[in-house]
Amino acid sequence: MEKARFNIFLVLLLFAGMAISASAARKMMVEVLDSVSGEPVPFTAIYVVGTTQGIMADDKGMASMMITLPRVELEFSAMGYSKKKEMVGKDVAAIRVFLVPSGHQLEEVTVRRKKEHYSKRNNPAVDFMQRIRHADSITDPRRHPFYNYKRYERITLGLNRVELEDSVDKDGKCHKPGKFDFIREHVDTSSVTGEPILPLSVKEKVSEIIYRRDPASEKTYVLGQKTAGVDEIADAQSMQTLMEDMFREIDLYDDDVNILQNRFVSPLSKIAPDFYKFYLTDTIDSPDGARLIELSFAPRNPASFGFTGRLYVAEGDSTMFVRKVRMNVPPSINLNFVEHLQIIQEFNRAPNGARLKTLDNFNVELSIIKGTQGLYIHRTTAYKDHDFAMSPKAELFDRLGDTFYDPAVYARQDDFWAQERIVEASANEDRISQLMTRLRGVKLYYYGEKILKIFFTGYVKTGKVSKFDIGPVNTFISGNSIEGVRLRLGGTTTAALSPHWFAKGYAAYGTKDRKWKYGAELEYSFNEKRNHQREFPVHSIMLSEKYDVDQVGQHYLFTNPDNVFLSLKRMENVLMTYRRQTRLDYTLELANNFSVKASANLERQEATRWVPFVNSLGRSVDHYNETYFSVELRYAPGEKFFQTKTQRIPVNLDAPVIILSHTYAPKGLFGAPFTVNKTEASFSKRFWLSAFGFVDFMVKGGHVWGQSPYLSLLIPNANLSYTIQPESFALMNPMEFINDSYVSWEMTYWANGAILNYIPLVKKLKLREAFAFRGWLGSLSDKNNPLKNDNLYLFPVYSAYEPMHGKPYMEISAGIDNFFKCLRVDYVWRLTYRSGQPASSRSGLRIALHVTF
Repeated sequence: MEKARFNIFLVLLLFAGMAISASAARKMMVEVLDSVSGEPVPFTAIYVVGTTQGIMADDKGMASMMITLPRVELEFSAMGYSKKKEMVGKDVAAIRVFLVPSGHQLEEVTVRRKKEHYSKRNNPAVDFMQRIRHADSITDPRRHPFYNYKRYERITLGLNRVELEDSVDKDGKCHKPGKFDFIREHVDTSSVTGEPILPLSVKEKVSEIIYRRDPASEKTYVLGQKTAGVDEIADAQSMQTLMEDMFREIDLYDDDVNILQNRFVSPLSKIAPDFYKFYLTDTIDSPDGARLIELSFAPRNPASFGFTGRLYVAEGDSTMFVRKVRMNVPPSINLNFVEHLQIIQEFNRAPNGARLKTLDNFNVELSIIKGTQGLYIHRTTAYKDHDFAMSPKAELFDRLGDTFYDPAVYARQDDFWAQERIVEASANEDRISQLMTRLRGVKLYYYGEKILKIFFTGYVKTGKVSKFDIGPVNTFISGNSIEGVRLRLGGTTTAALSPHWFAKGYAAYGTKDRKWKYGAELEYSFNEKRNHQREFPVHSIMLSEKYDVDQVGQHYLFTNPDNVFLSLKRMENVLMTYRRQTRLDYTLELANNFSVKASANLERQEATRWVPFVNSLGRSVDHYNETYFSVELRYAPGEKFFQTKTQRIPVNLDAPVIILSHTYAPKGLFGAPFTVNKTEASFSKRFWLSAFGFVDFMVKGGHVWGQSPYLSLLIPNANLSYTIQPESFALMNPMEFINDSYVSWEMTYWANGAILNYIPLVKKLKLREAFAFRGWLGSLSDKNNPLKNDNLYLFPVYSAYEPMHGKPYMEISAGIDNFFKCLRVDYVWRLTYRSGQPASSRSGLRIALHVTF
């Protein structure tokens, strides 16, 4: 109670302090003039000395400031004028300040590039960059109470440097017409490189962005969106999400620039003076007649994740307003597939001094394999209708989620796009649909696209507008120690049959156990779906029935347990039961990525000779039932994922993911012999270290509150395959540890070449380091120890169970990522519980397909 009273007192004190502060604040008008001519000094930077408070005068040299202290010292700074400080007393409501022209010329601060003598100390170019960085808040449009604008995005993907054969050879003979000759009609010329390109996919999107400073909130309202081209083989929304994540908008004033799912050090980062070399290289004339100072920069180590480029600031501009930036990546950068990358941004100044981005161009040329046909990706983002008033859509601030879609977002006609395109599309970009129709008329392309679509989606369509898809194809054939060769066939209905009702099922047969398994689902979606039932957000109720093997202690997160690629294992696994489940699931996902899942599950576990249900008195049963009731809360603000029909693959791991779940099964319900009562929680997130890579971190914990059978206790996931699987242990054996309380962790550090980039010759291979450390610390209380309770089933003999005795299981790995630009190879060591383990469980190589830029 005393603590509660003290907290209440602190809250009251806080509100009282805020009230006093508000009452003490006063508005003061400031006018800044030239001491010689008496003319206004526009865009003067005005700071309160000793604080971070600052403001910028308008184009007439006028500013209005809120002063909260009785006496302050103001500093006035404008390029071409000497700095001036002025004390202001408590009774001053308006001041007029005269700045003295300094006669400072650019030549006095220009330096010549001398590589061997470069130093950041006493370097005018570094000082110039620091002034730009520190002036961020002065021209930031989000310093105003409201800021709104319209954004047009277009992402074009195509073939680069297309070579077109002449229809007549050098001898004057005509070539035989080819099946793809019509392609030459759709070839464009790149506006960046001047090379011939063939657009194959175009994505367009028009959005309104509204921003509120207090409380801070930004919402996006998508007015129109459309896709045409070869990437129609994948889920359209998922492809849009993936492309937007790889080719993000860039804020130059952030410490890191996030593109191509990597973090590059910004030239205006806090660590930029140590990461880049800066030079004042030139002055140029802008189209409006202004003289622009050119600041050039390049990374100290050209293999690191940085840019070469130039920034342009108007001469004499005290606000250090960046007019334009042009950036590229060094040729020797440790970046996959990229042959050329260019970023161009342009800004205009608003009447209130705010910087308004008008253009953000991103161009990249890719080559998957050197010497083969290259790819071209061009992302154009243009902006208009900037304003600083409260938006008519301000009610969106009160709604959950950050992105909202107009009801007609996917149904916009040509007149809409003609009006909203801030940057015009080329004629051939606008004819992508015609090109795809003609390509699909060629059988070679038609069937090739069909095969690729099966690869991407995992399902085989049964019609042009498929109402039932067969799959997943990677589960058609697999194998394990119990079933032998496992054959499976299944499928699912699509939204073309019903946008609300969905059915899914499969049948499987093992050649060794000679048993049929099956699964069936019937789901009703309260939200209307465009393609399939897993589309975000999910709001559904599902009834399912399933009879299949349960691989105890081997539950994979991002793949099916009968995936053919998991069939090759380091040891035989016989720790399986046959499980029958009848489930009722209710799922509600909200737009802010908070979800609730409530389930009722009647489960029957059937014993096998490897996993029997026998107590210490020798009494055995061939099966037992449990009826589980569970609730799972999940929150992942800002999460993005690539959606398939069966699972969600994170586009990136930047968003924190917090999961809390509780399961309860009452004893006696439908003959249940035990009570189950357990809670689990987890947290995961990617932490970026700027130029030094990133860390993927995960921590989990759980506790069983009562007495439960061992299949309902907490068993870590053992990975018996030679592939690297998340949230599983590469050298642990199934059911090696069984606990009723645990904490586990997993940390993977991706160094992005932080070491190898500095080793001569090796750095040319563009290899990257990967280090991992994972562990599990658990305990088993007496109440759940079958050796101390006659009613509990004994742990299986085949499990080789080992008590933990307060010492965690730990394993580490060191690996090389980016072998052949697509493979990660780790060597894993078991650090603890090594005694008595075979060599394959003490250390070994593991591999994963890991394609990244």
